[in-house]
Amino acid sequence: MPISIAIAEDNSIALSALRERLKNYPELVVEFTASHGRQLLAQLKKQPNIDLVLMDIEMPELNGVETTREIKTKYPQIKVLMLTMFDDEELLFNAIMAGASGYLLKEDSAVQIFQAITDTMAGGAAMSPGIAMKTLRLVRQPLAKDTKTEDFGLTDRETELLMQLKNGLTYEEIASNLHISYHTVRKHIENIYRKMQVNNKVEAIQKASHNRLM
Repeated sequence: MPISIAIAEDNSIALSALRERLKNYPELVVEFTASHGRQLLAQLKKQPNIDLVLMDIEMPELNGVETTREIKTKYPQIKVLMLTMFDDEELLFNAIMAGASGYLLKEDSAVQIFQAITDTMAGGAAMSPGIAMKTLRLVRQPLAKDTKTEDFGLTDRETELLMQLKNGLTYEEIASNLHISYHTVRKHIENIYRKMQVNNKVEAIQKASHNRLM
């Protein structure tokens, strides 16, 4: 049975290049493409029998991380492989938390992408070598610190915000959930970073998890 694929990619040149790389694999059938997350979700509603989505991270209207979260909620059987030009640790963390099965760079070869698709469908977790190393660092970093814990003086609301960040929610979604303004969310996050002495969301969540705050 061929593997049914959908592709979400807002750049027409990148989309054409990706389709060109996959056309020599009869095992893969591209059922449809979308230029942003909302379009992809609308097409999945009409045609949900897709095995795997190749998902660009940076897209207008609804980005790849948010779209992946929606897919894994509504269609948990569909696998998602993220495609990006960046191996940014925060994007990697967000994609994994959203439910992505793997994470590839757009520069990966046709053979690498095909292998990633087949590995993912077999239950594996496909990642480019460089991204795999970053993932190992994300996992190992909390274990390398000493075992003492501290609360950093975080308030209950700040801890609540951290939990929502850990679940992959955007600032806009957090503001809506907690019935506060986007500006207030940003201020809380700034305070959290200052208290925990971290520079980004990944570091904050790692540090909070290591100190058993969540």
